[in-house]
Amino acid sequence: MIGKHIQSADWKKEKHAPVIEAPDAVKAGEFFDVKVTLGKEVGHPNTTEHHIAWAKLYFKPADGNFIYDVAHFEFNAHGASTKGANEGPVYTHHTGATEMKIDQAGTLIAVSYCNIHGLWESSKEINVV
Repeated sequence: MIGKHIQSADWKKEKHAPVIEAPDAVKAGEFFDVKVTLGKEVGHPNTTEHHIAWAKLYFKPADGNFIYDVAHFEFNAHGASTKGANEGPVYTHHTGATEMKIDQAGTLIAVSYCNIHGLWESSKEINVV
């Protein structure tokens, strides 16, 4: 049921769609870098009232039925303060990075949550050489 409430779009035109930066092909069993960010082409606000709260990264092997949870990134600082909204001294940018390794081709899937506009997803296929 939740799947029909997750939106997707081209991240080059939509600020809510997560961007997955990773190689197109990797060597089996070797670690590689993966970065998940939002607002790469179209900036997303990071204010107390409107922000990205978190992003998650998953992996689905090409020949498997199950999705594996890889990483969870929380973005907790959005300028909140006892002085008021957007008066705080710290803001977290909505970017997360990890290293991972796989032994077979598959798809990376990123899901992000905007406190106003809900859930968004993107995917990227990865080949193993």
